[in-house]
Amino acid sequence: MSKLELQQEETRRHFFENCGVGVGKLALASLLANECRTAPAADEFQSPFAPKPATFAGSAKRVIYLFMAGAPSQLELFDHKPKLAELEGKPLPPSVIKGQRYAFIQPTAGVLGPRFGFRKHGDSGAEISDQLPHLTKIVDDIAIVRSMNTHLFNHSPAQLFVNTGSGIPGRPAMGSWLSYGIGSEANDLPSFIVLKSGGSLSGGAAMWSSGFLPSVHQGVPFRGQGDPILHVSNPQGFDNQAQRDSLDLIRHLNQQRQKVVGDPEIATRINAYEMAYRMQSRAPELMDLQDETKSTLELYGANPGKGGSFANNCLLARRLAERGVRFIQVYHSGWDHHNNVEGGVRGQSRITDQASAALIQDLKQRGMLDDTLVVWGGEFGRTPMVEASAALGRTKGRDHHPQAYTMWLAGGGIKPGISIGKTDELGFHVVEDSVNVNELQATILHCMGIDHSQLTFKFRGLNFRLTGVEKQHPVEKLLS
Repeated sequence: MSKLELQQEETRRHFFENCGVGVGKLALASLLANECRTAPAADEFQSPFAPKPATFAGSAKRVIYLFMAGAPSQLELFDHKPKLAELEGKPLPPSVIKGQRYAFIQPTAGVLGPRFGFRKHGDSGAEISDQLPHLTKIVDDIAIVRSMNTHLFNHSPAQLFVNTGSGIPGRPAMGSWLSYGIGSEANDLPSFIVLKSGGSLSGGAAMWSSGFLPSVHQGVPFRGQGDPILHVSNPQGFDNQAQRDSLDLIRHLNQQRQKVVGDPEIATRINAYEMAYRMQSRAPELMDLQDETKSTLELYGANPGKGGSFANNCLLARRLAERGVRFIQVYHSGWDHHNNVEGGVRGQSRITDQASAALIQDLKQRGMLDDTLVVWGGEFGRTPMVEASAALGRTKGRDHHPQAYTMWLAGGGIKPGISIGKTDELGFHVVEDSVNVNELQATILHCMGIDHSQLTFKFRGLNFRLTGVEKQHPVEKLLS
């Protein structure tokens, strides 16, 4: 094999070139050969975000994922269990808790009853907590899944699993898979954008990583104030023409290098420079909420002068959806209530309920809900048993509970006004229409017109996919 051919076998992972691990270098050269051979020639360069045909005609064109990091208590919000009030302070029957383990409590801990009242709402008669007054107004537009479950019970791996299909860092995020699979309708914004509020995330940046996919499909975090991305504005004294001339020269040099080595990451670099240039004009306009009507700002509870809030991010998500962004990830932290679950849920509901419901209302009145899929939920649920620890200063909290929790979806091919799934009278185990995380992911991809089993990428000799190796199916009851 010639020197040039060896160069063409390599990818962006040039770290291995000088790390002293010869086996790693040889493995990457052989296993990733196809990825490099198919890199476009410099004079044939096309945007990696260009729209691509889906497997079939999907009902949704884009996804807005409202991820409630920390795990909201389904027992205080969606899954009313009067039996828990009757049993408060008593341990659950041994037959229920047999073989279970938890992060911070013993399975024999006493029961904690629901802290809020529930009522039925809408034509669907969905039973919702009184802490979600705004959601009750749109309950006939959403589908509630009370039978979610996962096999991971710590925050970081569970959050990674929901976002990437694996509890181990290094896999591509769902937004990256969609960007890679079907591209984007935006030509001046990234295809996968991340908005954050409420604090730090246990899963970290690995939740919007492109993993082993080409790095152009990485999620791009937008800041809540100032430039959405650092240094997107030109420094003083550097005008647009100087910027354009510099980029043209850099592009030419990159194209020459790509002709020699065929590295697909050079195409990524070219696209990144060009995207940044286009964003210099688009991003300030996007982030300026002053052009929204007073009624729209009041609907969300948004404040143009207070960047980075959940309300502002939900409004920005709609604006991004209007501009063709494929996957908009809205993270909100603060739902990890090991102590005072009542006060914690009340506070977080006050922050998130209005804007979440407003997003559905706003999309619907603009005619966008039919082709925009909105997902709301966290990484797992909370225990029916109480968490209390004098040493940790915790009382009347709830521990992590992977066996059962609740999420809701709306728009984009989801059947509205339904509730699926059921847990036992203690809210402990799913007893009807179990939905695991990979099935949820398969459902989201289905709405986007993708057969999840066909969206694969060969890495280290294996065909990886978002939904894992086990056979999964979209949740038919959710589909309209």
